[in-house]
Amino acid sequence: MDNLNDALQKLKLTAADGASDNVEGCLDCLLQALAQNNAETSLKVQESGILQVFPRLLSPHCSCVAKVANIIAEIAKNEFMRNPCVDTALIPPLVQLLNNRDQEVLLQTGRALGNICYDSHALQAQLINMGVIPTLVQLLGIHSQHTALTEMCLVAFGNLAEIESSKEQFASTKIADELVKLFKKQTEHEKKEMIFEVLAPLAEHDVIKLQLVDAGLVDCLLELVQETVDSNKEDDISELKTASDLMVLLLLGDESMQKLFDAGKGSVFQKVLSWLPSNNHQLQLAGALAIANFARNDGNCIHMVEIGIVQKLLDLLDRHVEEGNVTVQHAALSALRNLAIPVLNKAKMLSAGVAEQVLKFLKSEMPPVQFKLLGTLRMLIDAQAEAADKLGKNIKLVERLVEWCDAKDHAGVMGESNRLLSALIRHSKSKDVVKTIVQSGGVKHLVTMATSEHVIMQNEALVALGLIAALELGTAEQDLENAKLVEILHKLLSDDTSAPEIKYNSMIMVCTIMGSELLRKEAQTMPFKDVMSKLRRHENKLVAQQALVTEQRLIIES
Repeated sequence: MDNLNDALQKLKLTAADGASDNVEGCLDCLLQALAQNNAETSLKVQESGILQVFPRLLSPHCSCVAKVANIIAEIAKNEFMRNPCVDTALIPPLVQLLNNRDQEVLLQTGRALGNICYDSHALQAQLINMGVIPTLVQLLGIHSQHTALTEMCLVAFGNLAEIESSKEQFASTKIADELVKLFKKQTEHEKKEMIFEVLAPLAEHDVIKLQLVDAGLVDCLLELVQETVDSNKEDDISELKTASDLMVLLLLGDESMQKLFDAGKGSVFQKVLSWLPSNNHQLQLAGALAIANFARNDGNCIHMVEIGIVQKLLDLLDRHVEEGNVTVQHAALSALRNLAIPVLNKAKMLSAGVAEQVLKFLKSEMPPVQFKLLGTLRMLIDAQAEAADKLGKNIKLVERLVEWCDAKDHAGVMGESNRLLSALIRHSKSKDVVKTIVQSGGVKHLVTMATSEHVIMQNEALVALGLIAALELGTAEQDLENAKLVEILHKLLSDDTSAPEIKYNSMIMVCTIMGSELLRKEAQTMPFKDVMSKLRRHENKLVAQQALVTEQRLIIES
């Protein structure tokens, strides 16, 4: 320790008189002490005040600058030393050293900056603002043969890519080309994993997604999948998952997705179709998710249904009905839901037996599967009266929907169940469907849905309730009264923030329930006429006209 104290003292004197004799020896002594006991030595460095010397020693002209950067990297491994390094203004001269040509200087500088800024988004953001990203990308290109420098750059990219503000800077560099070039050369699992850890956060940015596709990343991923698909090695299984997940991530960007779809001729699109019948669950999952992503465009959806993808998805689902893989079920249902959106596809998919296959998952207790199942059925029956009629009379389905309408822990499932109940009535306009839903206890949920914060759901509920009242008022009146429908209608009509279509459909409902003595009496106890008088002056002409009609009906019934 005496040697260390002497070294620290000499370094201090060097700073005071500008001498450079013995600096290297002092630095070697300090490095040796750090190697033996890093924390204790770092504490002595802090107490000695020697950090004040380092900014001057970080000059590119200083012959021992690499050793100084190495010392900073070592002491910054300790959390208590990071703030002192920042306070001593070590970051700006270190950033300047990234323009150095010496590989050892670059390596130690990168380590020093990485350790100082470790786990600090604020400091990492500061580095981004100082322009380190373009510099590091350039370094990766120049020194791609230098293993340690390459790894340093990758670690830095992995940390910086987590910060949102970095993505635009990365997008303006050749990061995609450099990473793909580097990836192609790798044979070791650990190195591939390091690159994957950078690619994943970067691939969340739409511009970089497209750059990665253009740089040929997809071919690398497909090749990797091919190499690892039949392997039981842990590393290969991990690579297969990462590669297929990354492929799906690239498809989340509209431009990159369309480029890879290539009007249904793209090699990636063709390849993922072959993943669906695979016996590998990870590939089945990636294939179904890829189809779901390709199906974000009506033209793609129509083409995919025409070439028979629906049957491939149904076959896949069939393999997962009994104690199947939940993620595969969810992904396949997501793909079917998206494919069912274009009007041209609905009848074809219904004919193919999609509804029947989807209903097999009614017993599922997994909310993500329930949510997609409901969405798929809702898309399928849109404007398909016959299908809505058939499903609406399916007591098991309706009872399950009513049960899920109470799934308060899963808002998505609850909302979709309500919407499907409403859709069955709206699209079938069938007395039998209405009776099935009333007898299964669905009315109260539709009345509650009319109070939703989403206008579209409010409207769907009111239209369905209007049809219930028009087709089966006698059967439903008690449930409508118990659910406080009249009170809710009054509230919707009195609320100045209610949308015009909500007011309009609420008034239609008021007129319809006049056919029920029970509900009419309740309505007569509330100041509906006053509300109508006000709504007759509403800026929306349809609302104003319906207010006049509703007011006259109320007068006749009073």
